[in-house]
Amino acid sequence: MSARPLIIDCDPGQDDAVALLLAFASAQEFDLLGITAVAGNVPLARTEDNARRIRDLAGRPEVPVYAGCPRPMVREPVSAEYIHGETGIDGADLPEPSRPPESAHAVDFLVDTLSAATEPITLATLGPLTNVALAIVKNPAILANVREIVTMGGAIGLGNVTPAAEFNVHADPHAAHVVFEAGVPLTMIGLDVTHQAIATPPRLEAIRALGTAPSSAVCGMLDLYGAKNVEAYHHGAPMHDPCVIAYLLSPGLFEGRDMRVDVELAEGHCFGRTVCDLHGRTGTAANARVLERVDADGFFAMLIERLARLPMAPI
Repeated sequence: MSARPLIIDCDPGQDDAVALLLAFASAQEFDLLGITAVAGNVPLARTEDNARRIRDLAGRPEVPVYAGCPRPMVREPVSAEYIHGETGIDGADLPEPSRPPESAHAVDFLVDTLSAATEPITLATLGPLTNVALAIVKNPAILANVREIVTMGGAIGLGNVTPAAEFNVHADPHAAHVVFEAGVPLTMIGLDVTHQAIATPPRLEAIRALGTAPSSAVCGMLDLYGAKNVEAYHHGAPMHDPCVIAYLLSPGLFEGRDMRVDVELAEGHCFGRTVCDLHGRTGTAANARVLERVDADGFFAMLIERLARLPMAPI
């Protein structure tokens, strides 16, 4: 089976960093065409820099990284340094990137690459959907070459940045609205799933035991990121963004169903909430596959096995 053409849009973030490492370690499964960075967990200057540092850590310097949108489409910018630290990948002491980002803007890269594609491309989105939404607005014809979009964002239940809303959607709900209304196959991986995949101390020790530079960086990041989550949720680090890559690698680890998802755009307590029609009350056709469960042990077994494939330089 040939490798799946893939573009990852992200805002690293410790959990984005782990997701990128999982993708970089899966070269047989993914033809990774590029990484696009967007403002989100930390400002754009940090996210694109972090993506390049993680690329170098994985030993994949050939993968291009494109800087994208520095702010949301409409709302005022928000970020999450209070969770991810000033750099976004606090806990990983990584050297300066080996080369600069590509000169093209991420939105232009998305439009040009999708327009020229000879086979459909999968989009894995790990942050606010600004880059992807603006690419769709700029040239809706690109949707014909999108195989599917798998997005980490939203929730059936409660939020994490407000009582109602999850961070990625809340950070740019207007962009999320554009993407959810785009009419392409869309899988939503929300908090209901990602809070089942927790980096517990035994799972972290299994990663640490690999004894490599990537495993050391992962554990350093997750130690700090997990401590913040213990304060908020009384458990360790949830693997939000790695669930996207894991789903693409092994969808059988997950369970979900098709449903209608609308994004709340009205200002107020529910701004940025994903309204999931769990029981088909509206009679409106489904626009997303919404995942609800993950085999957490299977997920971490895959993650550890893939991290072991990365460069084995000792810590």
